[in-house]
Amino acid sequence: MWVVAKIKRKEIGIFKESFIKNAGKDIKFYCPKIQYHHYFGNKLKITEKFVLENYIFCYHSNFGQSNFINSLKFLKGLKYFLNGSHQNQNEIVKFIKYCKSFENNKGYLTQSFFKNIITKKAKFISGPFTNMMFEILEKKKNNLKVIVGNVVTTISNKTNYLYCPT
Repeated sequence: MWVVAKIKRKEIGIFKESFIKNAGKDIKFYCPKIQYHHYFGNKLKITEKFVLENYIFCYHSNFGQSNFINSLKFLKGLKYFLNGSHQNQNEIVKFIKYCKSFENNKGYLTQSFFKNIITKKAKFISGPFTNMMFEILEKKKNNLKVIVGNVVTTISNKTNYLYCPT
């Protein structure tokens, strides 16, 4: 059974270690993430970012037992487990499969994941317009027509620029 845990993002390694120590090695973790490149001064820096910020999916066969979850409430790096995981198993599994269908060979989500959920406004997270907001004027099969400030431009699906909804 899957549960969703809110964790301290800087302590994700500690959380996983303490979880395995207390629950055993038959646990699966899933946390969708993206990888993007940006310039820091004159150097190109590769950055990894978690899409769900500080939430992680955890699977263990014993999560169906309420005593098991209660025994894990005080793990290092854990803030809390979200309630309602029992009732929402189908949605959790469907979301994980959806995310995995948009992953590249390195396990990072591709831009097409975000293209499907962006409706009106978004923010660039890589490329020459990094941290700039844009508004979508028109969606086409192979590109987006957007307005950045007062400039109207098109973004091809083949570019490596990443953007996410705001």
